[in-house]
Amino acid sequence: MSDRRRGTGFDTSQLRITRGALIIAGLQLGVSLVFLLVDKQTQATLAEYLVASPSNVFGHYRVWTLVTSPFLETEFLSLLLGLFMLWMFVPTLERFWGTPRFYRFVAITSIAGTVVGVLVGQLLHRDFPILGLSPFTFAAVVAFGVIYARQPVRFFGVLPLTGRQMMYGFIGFLMLFVVLQGLWEKGASYAAAMVAAAIMTSKSLSPGLAWKRWRIARARARLSVIEGGAPKPGRPSSPRKKSDERYLN
Repeated sequence: MSDRRRGTGFDTSQLRITRGALIIAGLQLGVSLVFLLVDKQTQATLAEYLVASPSNVFGHYRVWTLVTSPFLETEFLSLLLGLFMLWMFVPTLERFWGTPRFYRFVAITSIAGTVVGVLVGQLLHRDFPILGLSPFTFAAVVAFGVIYARQPVRFFGVLPLTGRQMMYGFIGFLMLFVVLQGLWEKGASYAAAMVAAAIMTSKSLSPGLAWKRWRIARARARLSVIEGGAPKPGRPSSPRKKSDERYLN
């Protein structure tokens, strides 16, 4: 019997890696290991063409770095922590959404975080690089907290929390981390990704759900109402009753 049926915690079978999460993790692992294993001069060259920063985006117009930068981690410990987060939370979201929607979530939150982080760096006149999948992973925590708000979770297998409590805990930790170290670019990057995640997972704010509601309303407006209930052959017609049964959409 699973933990979910017993009501003792989160179903650990849901933590197995999924195809989409494995591909994202493999891309980041491959790009980051190549960067970490080459010499310093080659690292500097790769950083010029892979890392999103105000100088790269606004100075050299390397706009593609907004897409490539999330797949690069320049520190081995950060790489391991990011991969751990991918394994811990992301597969559950992919199973809930399906792989195509999961890829959209990865793309939107990663690019939103990178763009906003670079813009804040430009406004503050600091050439601060925005790289790695941290904006996406923290956005995934927000999505987990919204979708599984009341789901019991044992954080690192020890601390009993609900999905919502875990989300608030991460947000509080990130705020403290950003304020104490003055990492405003990173903070803006994380905030943009998490706001994007909240919008995508909210029933009232999601653009996808709003589009579907608009299409349903438009389809209903095109429906016509015709009068039905013709009398059967051989029977005299009777006065029509004022009832909804005589109408057919």
